[in-house]
Amino acid sequence: MILPRYHIGPSLITGAGQGLFLDEPVARGRLITAPDAIARVYTFDEIHALPDAARLLPATVRWFEDRYTVTPEWPDECYINHAFEPSGLWHLGFVFAAADLAAGTEVTVDYRHLLAPGQEEEFRDARTGERIVGYDWQQSLRASTAALAALLA
Repeated sequence: MILPRYHIGPSLITGAGQGLFLDEPVARGRLITAPDAIARVYTFDEIHALPDAARLLPATVRWFEDRYTVTPEWPDECYINHAFEPSGLWHLGFVFAAADLAAGTEVTVDYRHLLAPGQEEEFRDARTGERIVGYDWQQSLRASTAALAALLA
């Protein structure tokens, strides 16, 4: 679920397609998205074993440890694009405002937290041109926990 008012529109990120934009300001540390309607989680191996795995992998997001959600119906949260310096902090399926965000801000997160360890996106970071490769669970949890603690300090 997306908590603040928002709209979907053309992304400001080259090649990203659509993006999710805030229609109201959101204070630093406040929730932007929270998980809801998660019917099931899968291991990465379970997803790969599915007959339509190739179709499902782009809709796969790490939830915790080696468990992933699959949302092929593409809810609006799926329009949150990647950035190495994101406006939102991904932490255990929640997205927090990484700073005070004005209305009109495009919400972005660092996809390295959402990918399987070593999994690489098919595209590169639009700003830096660097590869986007998934963190291992410990690295993701350490980084997102420290960033969240700093936001809430």
